[in-house]
Amino acid sequence: MLGLTRTFGALYLATLLMQLGSTLLMTYLALRMEADGGAGLKGGALMAANSLGMILGAKLGSRLIAGVGHIRTYVACAGLISAAVLSHAFTAELWFWLLLRVIVGMAMMCQLMVLESWLNECAQSHQRGRVLALYMVASYVGMMLGQLVLTASGELGVLALIGVAMAFSLCLVPVALTRSMHPAAMEQSAVAVRLFIRRVPQSLMTVLVSGMINGSFFGLSSIFASKHGLSTSQVGLFMAVAIGAGLLAQLPLGLLSDRLPRASLIRGVALLLLAACLTMAWLPDMPLTGMLLLSATVGFLQFCLYPLGVALANDNIEPQLRVSLAGMLLLTFGVGACVGPLLAGVLMEYLGAAWLYLFCAASAGILTVAVSQQRISGAHLQEGAPLHHQPLPNGIASSTVAVAELEEGCGSSQQ
Repeated sequence: MLGLTRTFGALYLATLLMQLGSTLLMTYLALRMEADGGAGLKGGALMAANSLGMILGAKLGSRLIAGVGHIRTYVACAGLISAAVLSHAFTAELWFWLLLRVIVGMAMMCQLMVLESWLNECAQSHQRGRVLALYMVASYVGMMLGQLVLTASGELGVLALIGVAMAFSLCLVPVALTRSMHPAAMEQSAVAVRLFIRRVPQSLMTVLVSGMINGSFFGLSSIFASKHGLSTSQVGLFMAVAIGAGLLAQLPLGLLSDRLPRASLIRGVALLLLAACLTMAWLPDMPLTGMLLLSATVGFLQFCLYPLGVALANDNIEPQLRVSLAGMLLLTFGVGACVGPLLAGVLMEYLGAAWLYLFCAASAGILTVAVSQQRISGAHLQEGAPLHHQPLPNGIASSTVAVAELEEGCGSSQQ
């Protein structure tokens, strides 16, 4: 692991700084909306705009990387994000912030595509799992630090925006100075939508619901915590605990998913998540310690759904279709991350903050029923399907290279 850290340390540091800035920005915007009123609907719209930008960025990123290369794409997008972040200080008009969220989402997706394709291209086949595991750890640590910065400072003024811009500016430095081998341009592949709907309906439903729940979490859970009396620093801790639990979930998830049927695991996780979300919604007056424990429980479970859905899909898709499959999974998750915060935001706005977790509970219940009713024939079961544990930091932190290139990404560099 130490050798991999030396080899890819620049990319891991860039990832950590990006996620720190992005998570701090999302929580800051949500709490600013809460302070200004109308937070539920506006917060959901901002998260949906970010998710829409990341979907659009998946297409843009492929073209930029093919046209100008990885480093130039990364540098240009980091500069664009820094400018967009500071632009939030000019006005608090919702339409302007929505536009900025789309821009930041597009640019950050391009950055993620640069980093993930770079890692997949340059890692050797025998080390790729460890390389991506460290990438996942860097992402989670960055997200937790983003929340803890807010916890330490409690700042909701322009200094928070300056801190976010600094994080995205500093993430340029390790990428610009890295001595790691420059990867080849990433190829695009068509998405066979009908084929995947027919072959992996359980997986698509799991990823869709995961997008709805995760998008709602990142966009609205800080508002939920604020409405229940938590201070700015406590809100940051509430979020950080959930994200940290998601990180801790990945190791036992990986062990269980290789020993138990993945569809059964999805049902079990969804049922437990339903119970945890109902408890959070129905017991709003619990002390801070109880809220933190429940937040950790919900985070532990909700971040399990996406990797299980991805793994189940790869179990039933031939290797040559996995690049296209990754694009389909990205699109599906993005749709969920756009729709979920909007629906949950409307419910919170008109029915109360508790409806955030009631919405998540309902989504988990729908997933339980859907996965129970669908059956995979096993006719297309594949050997050696990868389980890629993506952290999904911003609602969509998975690019079109997410799963498929685990097996195909370094082919050109090893030949």
